[in-house]
Amino acid sequence: QVQLVESGGGLVQAGGSLRLSCAASGATFSTYVLGWFRQSPGKEREFVASISLSGGITDYTDSVKGRFTISRDNAKNTVYLQMNSLKPEDTAIYYCAARKGVYSAFSARQTQRYDYWGQGAQVTASS
Repeated sequence: QVQLVESGGGLVQAGGSLRLSCAASGATFSTYVLGWFRQSPGKEREFVASISLSGGITDYTDSVKGRFTISRDNAKNTVYLQMNSLKPEDTAIYYCAARKGVYSAFSARQTQRYDYWGQGAQVTASS
């Protein structure tokens, strides 16, 4: 069993930055593929970014490429999402997720492939 707790959400003006953190407990963190997803009102949860077991491979949805960076610190059992140049359309609840297994960018984009989810962190970018 893995417990995930997000932190770092908040309200910023468009163009600003935030860093989300997701702390994990209850498992061997380095054996889990990690992802960030987001969900805004009336929309389905969507993929944002994923990272391989060692952190050497990352993947992003097109709308955040060049602005967001996913990283992980296996010694601290934590995954991060650095968000720069935030836009109003980035406003959503952001969730971190974990699943055990080999990294595949295709699989890591699919919500149904993840076994564990955090409670979510609200990110609001005002215009």
